[in-house]
Amino acid sequence: MAKIISSFFISVDGVVESPDKWHFPYWSDEMGAVVEAGMGSAAGFLMGRKLYDEWSAYWTTTDNDPDAAMSLNNARKYVMSNSLKKADWSNTTIISGDVAAKLRELKEQADGDIQMSGSATTVRWLLANGLLDQLNLLVHPIAVGHGRRLFEDTPTHPLKLVKSETFQTGVLNLSYVPDAG
Repeated sequence: MAKIISSFFISVDGVVESPDKWHFPYWSDEMGAVVEAGMGSAAGFLMGRKLYDEWSAYWTTTDNDPDAAMSLNNARKYVMSNSLKKADWSNTTIISGDVAAKLRELKEQADGDIQMSGSATTVRWLLANGLLDQLNLLVHPIAVGHGRRLFEDTPTHPLKLVKSETFQTGVLNLSYVPDAG
């Protein structure tokens, strides 16, 4: 059975929005290895409509990181959307209708992890519906002070820390699973 695993670059004050504006001074080989391992274990990538629109526009046209672009363009992608009718990005499946039931089916059928990067709204929905299996946070030692936070106006979700390490840059690599009690 596949797990849905979400990963975020996050500031110490909980901001996940626009990491391109604050994250790069903390990039390191340690972080690169973690990101690469997550992508390498992926049977597919799950995203919401907004992230799909952003990533499909960027990764199909960029020359900045040809290896990442090729990897993402060839990977299986699943988009949760009841408004998207057609997906032009290669290897993309639209999940609509009873999304929770279809994701449970996907988890039963997929061989390997279903990875997510970003999409805070989707992660909150997955947690609320008991579908998120693991939350990986790369906590950066910076207070951004403004921007969308991972958890805004959400119910309480108990989590259990299952892994932690500190990188030389001061970034914390933390992995959590939902804690039922």
